[in-house]
Amino acid sequence: MVSRSAKKLKILYMMKFLLENSDEDHPVTLEAIQQDLQIHGIEAERKSIYNDINLLREYGLDIANQRGRDSNYRLLSRPFELAELKLLVDAVESSRFVTAKKTRELVAKIAGLTSKNQAKSLQHQLIRTGKIKASNESVLYTIDTLHQAIDDDRQISFRYQEYTINKQIRFRRSGERYHVSPYAMTWDDENYYLIAHYERYGRLSQFRIDRMNDVQISHLVRDRIDSTIDLGEYVRSTFGMFSGEPEDVQIRFDQSLIQVVVDRFGQNIVIHAEDENSFTVYLKVVVSPTFWGWLFQFGGKVRVLSPAHAVDAYRLQCEQVIARLNE
Repeated sequence: MVSRSAKKLKILYMMKFLLENSDEDHPVTLEAIQQDLQIHGIEAERKSIYNDINLLREYGLDIANQRGRDSNYRLLSRPFELAELKLLVDAVESSRFVTAKKTRELVAKIAGLTSKNQAKSLQHQLIRTGKIKASNESVLYTIDTLHQAIDDDRQISFRYQEYTINKQIRFRRSGERYHVSPYAMTWDDENYYLIAHYERYGRLSQFRIDRMNDVQISHLVRDRIDSTIDLGEYVRSTFGMFSGEPEDVQIRFDQSLIQVVVDRFGQNIVIHAEDENSFTVYLKVVVSPTFWGWLFQFGGKVRVLSPAHAVDAYRLQCEQVIARLNE
């Protein structure tokens, strides 16, 4: 005699078994369902299983079945398609700010969203390239705290860590806490950054989230930033999350670099064709060593035209590089 509680659990065990073992390419037989129920101390007749399958369909599960002597069932669809889960796994494994341990945990949880057979294809899909992973295990909790502070319109405080030459972690400013007003988070050059108004500098600044430690939400309301600031445009103009004020810089590029420039700055930039071999654009960027480094990769295919101080700064950067080579 099946107990009252077992009857109530029966359909849940059936749903769990179908979710874990069946997909469009891997049917499960009625006998396999019965055997799994027996493991949980439940004896079930074929007719009762048919009825429960129909109830699961009414609940919303997309179950197909092949009738006959060897009846079998397949779960045809799920909230996430396999291709979507592969994309999520790629994103997690490629994320530098997610530690190796947390990467394994997240991939295992993502794999739990599909059948055991399909989950096997999620475990080894990326080519391992020795990507360096962050060591801060609390980074995901930090991100959650930052979201909460932004939603609640509150300031935060934290300590900011860095490595010494001996590869030891130390806190900047002797561990003094930073006090900022968080406004957005962005992913740039494989790192996750917080964009915040930093009262000490009186402007927006960027902070590597994996280097933020002991983040606490303050009772103070966030400082207000200029309502005309477009945070999306601000991120596009800031190279390597190097702080500073964006300004218009005129640059001439070789025609072969058109895709690179559009990919970086978007399709809304105004491009002037100089001739069949080059084009000129005005780019709003934070002029910084990181920006010069971005230009260096193009060698002689780029020339800074204005303003004069940017031309001089770029020339100085080039001269300093050459001087170091001659030391």
